[in-house]
Amino acid sequence: MPVGNHPAHGETAQGGPLKRELGERHIRLMALGACIGVGLFLGSAKAIEMAGPAIMISYIIGGLAILVIMRALGEMAVHNPVAGSFSRYAQDYLGPLAGFLTGWNYWFLWLVTCVAEITAVAIYMGIWFPDVPRWIWALAALGSMGAINLIAVKAFGEFEFWFALIKIVTIIAMVLGGIGIIAFGLGNDGVAMGISNLWSNGGFMPNGVTGVLMSLQMVMFAYLGVEMIGLTAGEARNPQKTIPQAIGSVFWRILLFYVGALFVILSIYPWNEIGSQGSPFVMTFERLGIKTAAGIINFVVITAALSSCNGGIFSTGRMLYSLAQNGQAPATFARTSKNGVPRNALLLSIAALLLGVLANYLVPEKVFVWVTSIATFGAIWTWVMILLAQLKFRAGLSSAERKALKYRMWLWPLSSYLALAFLVLVVGLMAYFEETRVALYIGPAFLVLLTGLYYAFRLAPKEVQGVVSTAS
Repeated sequence: MPVGNHPAHGETAQGGPLKRELGERHIRLMALGACIGVGLFLGSAKAIEMAGPAIMISYIIGGLAILVIMRALGEMAVHNPVAGSFSRYAQDYLGPLAGFLTGWNYWFLWLVTCVAEITAVAIYMGIWFPDVPRWIWALAALGSMGAINLIAVKAFGEFEFWFALIKIVTIIAMVLGGIGIIAFGLGNDGVAMGISNLWSNGGFMPNGVTGVLMSLQMVMFAYLGVEMIGLTAGEARNPQKTIPQAIGSVFWRILLFYVGALFVILSIYPWNEIGSQGSPFVMTFERLGIKTAAGIINFVVITAALSSCNGGIFSTGRMLYSLAQNGQAPATFARTSKNGVPRNALLLSIAALLLGVLANYLVPEKVFVWVTSIATFGAIWTWVMILLAQLKFRAGLSSAERKALKYRMWLWPLSSYLALAFLVLVVGLMAYFEETRVALYIGPAFLVLLTGLYYAFRLAPKEVQGVVSTAS
């Protein structure tokens, strides 16, 4: 489709079967909740081990790169808010193969992530109910989140709003309580702890610049999920308003929560002891005299995993729906229920997750780690496609069309090139370290497999002709 000759805003969704029922509060909290996962509550111990207190620098640098990526996505999403988002933009501006690879890659990325989150729910429920087989909790988590997604997009948005709110309230409480310990000695016999732990155990950057660079690969995957904002464009009530506001606020909030939480944790506890005595969140609440801290954090971690699973099912369903609309997946997946839900696409994703849960218990752990490496590679592929599509999109506009853009990338094209260079650096770091190098074998191999399927079945996209039949 030529640049500048897109369907009217929301044509695929507004005039089609998807319903615009996601409000501003849903989208803001969804984007925020997608990035605040289980890892933060369990202490980000591995990343802290690599960089020490300087891990905060890693989060700031990574956060700036994500801000540029999200700004690029937002520019295209406001101009043309469609289901499928970055997969559709990759198709329109980089070619049909790029759109096909990006869409199916992202679908699989979230399947793998969801399997991991469902497994996390089972593990943490096992703390409370050790005699109940884990597979029961895994199935219960998948069944409940699948049912929510199948009801209506508004139900999904409402659950995601409250899931995210639980995580955010917990982080704010921990940060405020931690500041009380640092500044006023709460839970420390009135003796203010100060922030000397930030530099008294080998310095602020105990492992040097190398340590900061080593942690970047792990830090960046903490941000995986924020691009979900783009997938909501086809179902947002007012995408021209809600998407820019969500993108503008989510970066600063994520930075505040990640860096703020880590600042408090690293001030109270020596960086080289974190992870050896359990979750820093649990330890901080217990220090404040909250005896049920472990139970509270266990509940929050479970909701964090359910939130990620809920968002992942939403993402896989919408991506498959978009691929089907473009003729790159069976047409049945472009059909929706009377409530405007892509039911068939969601059912396939849920069925695939059932196999994933089964595989998680049957295959050796090492094999499962290899499969999840596709997801890590897939995250970078998605971000690179967003940046490349935006560069091509903007380059194809006339000067008048550029001035008319309602939401624009800052310092274009320099910012996009800098973000691309940063992602290349992260890939280089993945190649450098043996434990992540496998991602660079499996990830490209998966894309080669998809490319072979694309040409074997002639899956070039078709123009979306009107409204896909809504009753399935």
